[in-house]
Amino acid sequence: MHTVQDSLNPAPYDALTPDAVLDAMESIGLEPTGGLTALNSYENRVYQVALEDGSFVITKFYRPARWTDEAILEEHAFTQGLFDAELSVVPPMRIDGVSVFQHLDFRFAVFLRQGGHPPNLENEDDLEVLARSIARLHAFGTTQPFAHRVTLNTERFGHSSREFLLQNNFIPLEMEEAYRSITEQLLERITPLMAHAPVTPIHGDGHMGNILWRDDTPHFVDFDDCMGGPPIQDLWMLLSGERPNQTLQLNLILDAYRDFHDFDVSTLNLIEPLRTLRIMYHAAWIARRWRDPAFPMAFPTFDSVNYWSNHVLTLREQLAMLDEPPLVYMS
Repeated sequence: MHTVQDSLNPAPYDALTPDAVLDAMESIGLEPTGGLTALNSYENRVYQVALEDGSFVITKFYRPARWTDEAILEEHAFTQGLFDAELSVVPPMRIDGVSVFQHLDFRFAVFLRQGGHPPNLENEDDLEVLARSIARLHAFGTTQPFAHRVTLNTERFGHSSREFLLQNNFIPLEMEEAYRSITEQLLERITPLMAHAPVTPIHGDGHMGNILWRDDTPHFVDFDDCMGGPPIQDLWMLLSGERPNQTLQLNLILDAYRDFHDFDVSTLNLIEPLRTLRIMYHAAWIARRWRDPAFPMAFPTFDSVNYWSNHVLTLREQLAMLDEPPLVYMS
């Protein structure tokens, strides 16, 4: 079993006070000054900590009962392996050979601070560098398959998301039938397309907030959602604009990617199914965390008819996109 069952229990972070964070740092031999900055993270709690020597570290407190110890250690081994293979990632610090620490009821890890800004995807040179780096990440992944991380599949990201929302009455009554109908149609279309999708270790959440650009190099951070899945998952989020623009971007990306790793062109038909699963999963993720006080604050319209009306509209647009031919790579 890869993850612990999602629950609707209240947020487990009440005991994670600033003093508790600083005590956790001291418990592993670090010397914090007391300077503490909360960073943007909903799933976990992440802080920048100032140390007495003038440096800073980033500490991540894992959401209790989300991952097993084995899954977290596999994340750490993956990032360390990438780092050892000279990819610019930020692996957790190891102290006396240990990378996962415990304080109170919290598991946590500590990372060196990495500066940078999101990459400029409109710069073709930057896009090529990014594509080559992702190719190297995937090439390494084929040498170290996951045993404990989750797999990106229709059941977990689609069917389970739909069932959770419907069974727990998150959808306003006037939108329930529309949601039920469109998701049923989508999953009927997506399931056979995803049935034979390749599974290899990927970053899994490669939005631009998780890629920091500095010194002409992309630095990959936050592997909390690394998983087994099709490599195209780490590439399609680099695409933007209308279809002609996406086609040009795709060809640029894959030309650069294939300098370092093979790519199965037949998986281009998974882009819209994967986008659809991400949309469905995101709504269910908010629902699963709704009793965490951070979530109503971050997503104040989630329990409104307007939110679900827009969500159903987005899903209907995705159904139309599934009728479009996949993007074409002209190798």
